[in-house]
Amino acid sequence: MSASLVYLLLRQILQMLTQLARDGGAKDVELLGLRHQVAVLRRQVHRPDLQPADRVVLAALSRLLPRPRWTARCIERWQDRGRLER
Repeated sequence: MSASLVYLLLRQILQMLTQLARDGGAKDVELLGLRHQVAVLRRQVHRPDLQPADRVVLAALSRLLPRPRWTARCIERWQDRGRLER
């Protein structure tokens, strides 16, 4: 298992480095494509069978994402916007 985990981590690192070399437009298009693929897969499979190595990679990548900072004021603005759109 440790060899497969090292392989997956190395592969993810290399993919991240190639992403850094691309321009912003290409990244946006790729993200839209990947999001669509995930949406299609979610319709087909109720819950994926993740391997322990998959869980490690997803947990590590999730730490890189910025955390939303929602305040009461933000939520009030969203509610006000929802009332205006109706």
